Amino acid sequence: MSTSTPAVDGLLAAADREWRALGINRRERVTLAADLRTELEAAAADGLDPAELLGPDPTGFALRIAEEAGVERIPPRYGQVLGVASAGGMLSLVVGYLVVIGLHEAFVTAFDLPRSVRVPVWLAAAVFYGGVAAVVVAGAVLAVRVALRDAPRIRHTAARMALLLPPAIAAATAAAAAFGWALNFPLTPLAIGTEAAIVLAAFLAATASARRWSVTATR
Repeated sequence: MSTSTPAVDGLLAAADREWRALGINRRERVTLAADLRTELEAAAADGLDPAELLGPDPTGFALRIAEEAGVERIPPRYGQVLGVASAGGMLSLVVGYLVVIGLHEAFVTAFDLPRSVRVPVWLAAAVFYGGVAAVVVAGAVLAVRVALRDAPRIRHTAARMALLLPPAIAAATAAAAAFGWALNFPLTPLAIGTEAAIVLAAFLAATASARRWSVTATR
């Protein structure tokens, strides 16, 4: 019969957060949590405070349990992944811009439409921003895949970045456009910086989520 209490559940949640941060996959976290729950509930059944079993540093206790169990840890390297992804996205954006400028005449000739054809503004904007987003995503994913090729599970991270980044950037672009529309699209440094920050935050959040998904997923 379980003697689980809110205190036990809270301690297990704290331990699980530490195991996630250590890059321990879900299957092994479940096993560690089951063993720890048994010990904590036994202590509670004996009238002891479960927190006393963990001591003053619950996260350190969780680390010791993982080390003693010999589970495989994958260092997340969030800073490295975010830095490389950001650099790759910016580099691809610059290269793409230079290519477009260099081949401007060729693009104009290739996509020169008759005057009778009117392209809706929303369609033109969608194509433009979609192209920019595709270039950034491709650069970020390629940079992570190549520059960090020796990092554990980086191939999975790159694949999940390709999955998460497009919708994240699309949603952030829409949010930035809504912000600008609400202010009548002012061309002030503050407004432009805020719009850029919205998109950048979504980019970083999606990249971090892709990495976390990779290092904590069941293998």
